[in-house]
Amino acid sequence: MSERDLNWKYVDESVVESEAVARARQQSMELGIDPVSPAVGAQLAVVSAAARAESIIEIGTGVGVSGLWMLQAARGALLTSIDTENEYLQAARENFADAGVAAARVRLIAGRASEVLPRMNENSYDVVFVDADAGSVIEYVEHGLRLAKPTGSVLVARALWRGRVADPARRDDEATAFRALISELSASAAVATAVSPAGDGLLQIVKLGA
Repeated sequence: MSERDLNWKYVDESVVESEAVARARQQSMELGIDPVSPAVGAQLAVVSAAARAESIIEIGTGVGVSGLWMLQAARGALLTSIDTENEYLQAARENFADAGVAAARVRLIAGRASEVLPRMNENSYDVVFVDADAGSVIEYVEHGLRLAKPTGSVLVARALWRGRVADPARRDDEATAFRALISELSASAAVATAVSPAGDGLLQIVKLGA
């Protein structure tokens, strides 16, 4: 195992997940869902806590792993989470309840993000988290930047897309989309960006104020 792989393994294994997150992660695996890694979950928590987030919107609920990470750190936040799968949303609802998250703090929406996001209010969210259809990531980030408050954060999971984004020879649609997105954002004066190599990569974007 390379030194870099050892570092990634150490970072993931050093994270202590709550029992609620661990149960949701196990359920994700049983359903064939790929949840965010523990290290990415911990970064979501840090960003949400540092932002003192009161409102969070998530594209891609799964069964609640990432949502639990963010809500446990931003203890007064309200979470809106969108997913196409009713089965996953029901499981997430149960996992939030089992973790002691008040029902009033979570709004789960069944539907396609491309249809739901245009109805959401702009400049309304402290944190926008994207973990959905990688082929639509540019569209989702555009919506995310519209929805985020000034100085709000847009966080995008799987930004290194199975190691393919770093290899310019990889020309599949997903790797190309992430590569174009990172390049464009890095050149923009309207945002501050960074890519963490944790998990499969976490793209972090802060919408700069005037």
